[in-house]
Amino acid sequence: MNEADSHVMATAPRAMAAKSRIFIVDDHTMFREGLRQLIDREPDLAVCGDAAGADEALRIIEELKPDLAIVDLSLSGSTGIELIKTLKSKYSDLPVLVVSMHEESLYAERALHAGATGYVIKQEPAKTVKVAIRKVLGGDIHLSEKMATSLLGKLMRGGQAEPLVSPIEKLSDRELEVFRMLGQGKMTRQIAMELDLTIATINSFRNRIKEKLGLKNSAELVLHAIQWTREGTLEK
Repeated sequence: MNEADSHVMATAPRAMAAKSRIFIVDDHTMFREGLRQLIDREPDLAVCGDAAGADEALRIIEELKPDLAIVDLSLSGSTGIELIKTLKSKYSDLPVLVVSMHEESLYAERALHAGATGYVIKQEPAKTVKVAIRKVLGGDIHLSEKMATSLLGKLMRGGQAEPLVSPIEKLSDRELEVFRMLGQGKMTRQIAMELDLTIATINSFRNRIKEKLGLKNSAELVLHAIQWTREGTLEK
């Protein structure tokens, strides 16, 4: 990875003193730059650094000690969910806001369980991202009104979930990531390399996914993964 894809912004301590320091983790350079510009225009916020992947993010966050980490869920070499879990185990006081293209209804609760305190989809307007950043920095949780209502309803039912909207909800975080990557047309070997796992481990995930979704073979698995990736739904 070259320096253009990930860099640390050196800023004089005095200039940063009154601003909350934000670190961005996203594998799209243009999105990181756009988010940096959005945040740096705010009088109370400043981006102190960014990274394209989990390993690099962990190394730089150790050095910079930001006030907030913004994390995407799709990263090279790991998943955002796994990165959030690692960040919370190493820096329990570091708030994490997820800004992702993935549907909130499927991923937000998983992100909260991992340790995030906010979730925003990338299609939201810029003002929503700024509101979310300040809420999470202030110790509050940020979710869309619809998602917050859904989770509150679940809490009032004593933690009992509503009937599954999709069989996909049966999948673990790691199984869901493998399923998503299969839907993107990636082969087992490529998935293993990107997630830094063995081929045998990925095959084990594939088998568990087939069992949970009631699929007969690998062909059905791939076809269903492609359907879900394109449409965002999976009926059984």
